[in-house]
Amino acid sequence: MRRRSADFRRPGRRRLQDVVWLTSCIVFLLFFIYILAKGSTKIDSTYQFSRRTFRRDRVIEGFNVTDEMLSHESVTRQINDQISLAKAFVVIAKESNNHQFAWELTSQIRISQIFLSNAATRRTPLTIKESQYAIRDMALLLFQAHQLHYDSASMIMRLKGKIQALEEQMSSASEKSSKYGQIAAEEVPKSLFCLGVRLTSKWFTNLSLQKSLKDQRQVDIKLKDNDLYHFCVFSDNILATSVVINSTSINSKNPDKIVFHLVTDEINYAAMKAWFSLNDFRGVTVEVQRFEDFSWLNASYVPVLKQLQDSEIQNYYFKGNNDDNKTPIKFRNPKYLSMLNHLRFYIPEVFPELKKVVFLDDDVVVQKDLSDLFTIDLNGNVNGAVETCMETFHRYHKYLNYTHPLIRTHFDPDACGWAFGMNVFDLVQWRKRNVTGIYHYWQEKNADRTLWKLGTLPPGLLTFYGLTEPLDPSWHVLGFGYTNVDPHLIERGAVIHFNGNSKPWLKIGMERYKPVWEKYVDYSHPLLQQCNFH
Repeated sequence: MRRRSADFRRPGRRRLQDVVWLTSCIVFLLFFIYILAKGSTKIDSTYQFSRRTFRRDRVIEGFNVTDEMLSHESVTRQINDQISLAKAFVVIAKESNNHQFAWELTSQIRISQIFLSNAATRRTPLTIKESQYAIRDMALLLFQAHQLHYDSASMIMRLKGKIQALEEQMSSASEKSSKYGQIAAEEVPKSLFCLGVRLTSKWFTNLSLQKSLKDQRQVDIKLKDNDLYHFCVFSDNILATSVVINSTSINSKNPDKIVFHLVTDEINYAAMKAWFSLNDFRGVTVEVQRFEDFSWLNASYVPVLKQLQDSEIQNYYFKGNNDDNKTPIKFRNPKYLSMLNHLRFYIPEVFPELKKVVFLDDDVVVQKDLSDLFTIDLNGNVNGAVETCMETFHRYHKYLNYTHPLIRTHFDPDACGWAFGMNVFDLVQWRKRNVTGIYHYWQEKNADRTLWKLGTLPPGLLTFYGLTEPLDPSWHVLGFGYTNVDPHLIERGAVIHFNGNSKPWLKIGMERYKPVWEKYVDYSHPLLQQCNFH
């Protein structure tokens, strides 16, 4: 019989073998994957368990607890919880003046602590049998505390009442502190009063002092020479003014080119004359005037003098009437009506021959040469000043009443404020723009104190609005009389300003900044020693 060729043979048996082989491989592969997965899970669970064990051991070590304390049947933990709660109730009992109950709680706390100490010493866990009386006695006291309404809700209400009372006390103390601080700042120290009296006596008894001034008439030429550096200070404080002049002369490259124009009042005029006749400041020329000699300074021209004649203003500033004490005492300081404080708005009238001056307050110290101030281009503006705005602080809306339509319509509330104390004034532009007339306008509008309340800065902001050229901040560093100042600013500052109540010549002055001022005071001077300056 003839055999079929290989190509025509049936493939059935071969295909069956292939399927069996493929199925076996797949089963084996799945079994292998299962074994691997099971082993990995076992490793992971072992690893997680070891991590949890390690973390628990670290917690136990860190918190100084034992396995017995972690047990849900732990007597030690129960006693510790009772002690913690009892300590809280002791505080509440004392706050409620229930000292007897506080003593009972404290005694029971001590007993429970003795139990815990004994157990720790013998290194065996406490049993319920030996500690049941301590737990029961403490539980009775804690229940009694709940009966006395020492629970959280009652305590929260009580604490709220206490917080409110403390806030009222703090507000009262703050108000008193502000009031007494203001009074201390306004008082004249005995030593400073003594110096004024002694200098006045010396001036009228020592004719050689007056003669020495008459022999120096050639200085009149310097007083009008616009090629020199002219500074002006309006003050009744002899020592403070002396520090301003002394610090300026010591740090100047050309002190012989400096002219200081001082204006004081009738009371301190003789003392000022005597002091600056007795002392030399490295060749600095010093002129002393009294504002009572200015014929143009009268009530018909000066709004402040006109306001001083008003009985309501006098009651407000000098008697504190008609206000029910609603206005803070700092707003009632009579110095804000002092002509020495307002003369800064009449500089062209005080010095008619000058073209440019640098105005300094009497509570500044000069640390650098200031001659470069006289070469600064003010770009047609009248006032060169350091701006003080930082974010929203010291902008116009902080000083002025923007509910008033006059303020709201004429001035940008976010305009940057600036500082008096060190200002460069172009008197040519001042006269050209009639700046003093602008000041008069706003001062008369504020006769009822509705535009602003305090000081000369608010009217200054209005008067020099759009007429102020910003200066580099290092020319004038403020805050030495009321806050902490960055040491880098102190080092870089040309003029540092003790603005605020804590003046360096007062006992309430900030101790950390007093040396900056005191190094320009010669405490070895006979007059200062006689008046107990130290």
